[in-house]
Amino acid sequence: MLSLLRQLRDTYGHKPVAVLGALGFAAGLPFLLVFTTLTAWLTEAGLERSTIGFFAWVGMTYSVKVFWAPAIDRLKIPWLTHRLGKRRSWILIGQLGVASGLLLMSQIDPAHSISAIALLAVLVAFSSATQDIAIDAYRIEIADDEWQGALSAAYYFGYRVALLVAGAGALYLAEWGGWSQAYVVMACIAALIMLVTVWAERAPEVTAEQRQQQEYQLVDETFGRPMQLHQRPAWQRWWLGAVVCPFLEFFRRNGWLALVILTFIGVFRLSDLAMGAMANPFYLDLGYSKTDIASVAKLFGFFMTIAGSALCGVAVVRLGIYRPLLAGAVLVASTNLLFAWLAWLGLSATPSLLWLALVISADNLSGGIAGTAFIAYLSSLTNRHYTATQYALFSSLMTLPGKFISGFSGVVVDQYGYIEFFVVAAMLGLPAILLVLYLWRRIRPAEASEQAS
Repeated sequence: MLSLLRQLRDTYGHKPVAVLGALGFAAGLPFLLVFTTLTAWLTEAGLERSTIGFFAWVGMTYSVKVFWAPAIDRLKIPWLTHRLGKRRSWILIGQLGVASGLLLMSQIDPAHSISAIALLAVLVAFSSATQDIAIDAYRIEIADDEWQGALSAAYYFGYRVALLVAGAGALYLAEWGGWSQAYVVMACIAALIMLVTVWAERAPEVTAEQRQQQEYQLVDETFGRPMQLHQRPAWQRWWLGAVVCPFLEFFRRNGWLALVILTFIGVFRLSDLAMGAMANPFYLDLGYSKTDIASVAKLFGFFMTIAGSALCGVAVVRLGIYRPLLAGAVLVASTNLLFAWLAWLGLSATPSLLWLALVISADNLSGGIAGTAFIAYLSSLTNRHYTATQYALFSSLMTLPGKFISGFSGVVVDQYGYIEFFVVAAMLGLPAILLVLYLWRRIRPAEASEQAS
């Protein structure tokens, strides 16, 4: 027992691990404040469900971050990069945008200035996505491979705690002091985390000569002849290295199957994200109070997600990636049918908190399993030399289709009702189930060949 405690202390007592826990919190805090928590505020402000549904498109900002990830990977911020390094300087810029946007949102009434709220929500989402790109790169560069497990665990825990604060915490604050006060507190928390970024250690950086040599080799091998990049204009060298090379490497490694993989990444979370924007409006329309939602859907759901994640972590070690990935896809789609059942119960009266807790338990448990398995899968696809841009591509595709479709969620609810909406959301999970079966079947011969050799 003492030996185990010493191992835990030695693993999680290092400064980079603590920093990644705080940065994970910084990454998770803005997400709900421009998504489900914001939809609860808009619902109480009296906005139509169709209008609220369109706010799901704010989250698409996270889904297109791949377009500016190469710039963040290369560009230096005057003075700040010299003082903090490339990664921490961009993290700090993102955190400043998040804190400023949340503070400005707290001063606006959505019932009278919905356009201003929308613009500020986009600002917060853009700043948060920028921060995420830099944090992902920082996590990989700050430590060797053997420490990546501990860093990822600390980051994930911090992220989930932030979701709890931005979800349940914001709802409690809104219940007691109003939405304006809740967003002021969230802005102050976001600002305080900037101190951790300054306190963190500087990540090692690849030299321009090392990066250039590798990129020249990749381009020459891909096109089958010397490209003589050193003789090309600077903008062409930058474009080929920052934008083209990460994609060349991925497609060279996977061939035509890369298109199937990218499609699978795009559809895996369709079922989950499609219903996300309507979650809080659904609970409120059933008659639950904000305190009920905070206690059951947010607080209790947090622990169920952690339990699902821990269970999946063991399953991935024992069974590999594809079995937990398939289980997660099936469970996420199936739990939408439980929400349809809860909506049917609510036709006559408000269901008891017990029924809400059961449905929330199943939904968050399955979400923890699916999310952890999917992160493990995406990590297995990434080449370490291009982790920042490739991971930005994967995470963008992971949420873009779901965010776009979820924008129409309020239209479906207004026109047909919650029961039909959740049934449709469950059906959106079928492509992910079929594609994971296909990819699993394709990977089996490769695994057998490796074992034989």
